[in-house]
Amino acid sequence: MSQAVLETPTDIDHTKRAWSMPLNEINPADKVLFQNDAIWPYFERLRKEAPVHKSYDEEFGEYWSVTSYEDIMAVDTNHHVFSSSWEHGGITLADGPEDFQLPMFIAMDPPKHDEQRITVQPIVAPNNLKNWEPLIRERTGAVLDSLPRGETFDWVDNVSIELTTMMLATLFDFPFEDRRKLTFWSDMVTTNPETLEGGEEEWKGHLLECLAYFTNLWNERINSETPGNDLITMLTRGEATKNMEPMEYLGNIILLIVGGNDTTRNSMTGSVYALNKFPAEYDKLIANPDLIPNLSSEIIRWQTPLAHMRRTALEDYELNGQMIKKGDKVAMWYVSGNRDESVFENANDVIIDRANARRQMSFGYGIHRCVGNRLGELQIKILWEEILKRFPKIEVMEEPSRSPGCFVKGYTHMPVRIPV
Repeated sequence: MSQAVLETPTDIDHTKRAWSMPLNEINPADKVLFQNDAIWPYFERLRKEAPVHKSYDEEFGEYWSVTSYEDIMAVDTNHHVFSSSWEHGGITLADGPEDFQLPMFIAMDPPKHDEQRITVQPIVAPNNLKNWEPLIRERTGAVLDSLPRGETFDWVDNVSIELTTMMLATLFDFPFEDRRKLTFWSDMVTTNPETLEGGEEEWKGHLLECLAYFTNLWNERINSETPGNDLITMLTRGEATKNMEPMEYLGNIILLIVGGNDTTRNSMTGSVYALNKFPAEYDKLIANPDLIPNLSSEIIRWQTPLAHMRRTALEDYELNGQMIKKGDKVAMWYVSGNRDESVFENANDVIIDRANARRQMSFGYGIHRCVGNRLGELQIKILWEEILKRFPKIEVMEEPSRSPGCFVKGYTHMPVRIPV
């Protein structure tokens, strides 16, 4: 893909607008800016002039935007003051329907958070990752070998979704032939119900279908004489999870689906897009495949598959000169912290041998740091090891279509071509 295709004509206008508009009018949760990949100058101005900024969005109301690396760290590592509990609003700026709350351990405070997290943590223990590596490599190779040469196809559907959905099916020991249901439910839970023809009722209906499906799997596992090494079995046997209410079970299932699907699949797509956008780095990778592990960290930094996490203040708290009041919403913009020039030099560029790439904050910090971060890195690492064995280049043919929201920062479609 030529550099001309990669340039976004509106970038210059957005840069001018971001630096000239009244500071109090900047709303980093603007979905249009995310969908057009035009959010960057707004974050840059906020980091420089108002790293803790009172923002307003028509859908989300008033909230604090925290955009600098250090301030995000201060919030993320202070769960005593900044709660992620669903009872206070949860982890996204969107509150969700009051009559359809989904408790999940990432949206809980200690001690319940810790007890439930420990229940599923063994699924990504080092010995499990080691055992899965040959399977991940075999599947990755098979998917890549099935791709057409010399013709355009969608990388998102054919590779990123397929690989992550197969891994999810393995983690849940989910019926393999139904694995695309996992993708559908993952996309559904982060969809604004108002965009659906049937509105909120349709949205609820799809998630209740997910609950019914997983309830059948729960009943199968709890009655099994030979317990497996899968997430559902772990939940049925964990002291903190075996007596969950249905909506809490659904919440934790949704958490594990989104955590295992959106983050990895969008980093897989982002890696191909990024190396096309920075072709000298693609050449550097081909010349030195030993850089693949660092590439994984750098891509996860540059992509930031989940743009923000929300917290709610449990008490008045001063952060970088601003007084956050008890009950205020606080958005930690990981997507901005990962582009903080005070931490990452030339932060908007992909530099695959970046010395501090592992300082990326896409997985969060503190007690809520992503459980499956090592598995995600492993999947990206294997993908690129197998790509370099097979293809001279993967060419992105045009700008990808992006996810319609400010929580999942991802891609819905990206046409690519593998040269003959």
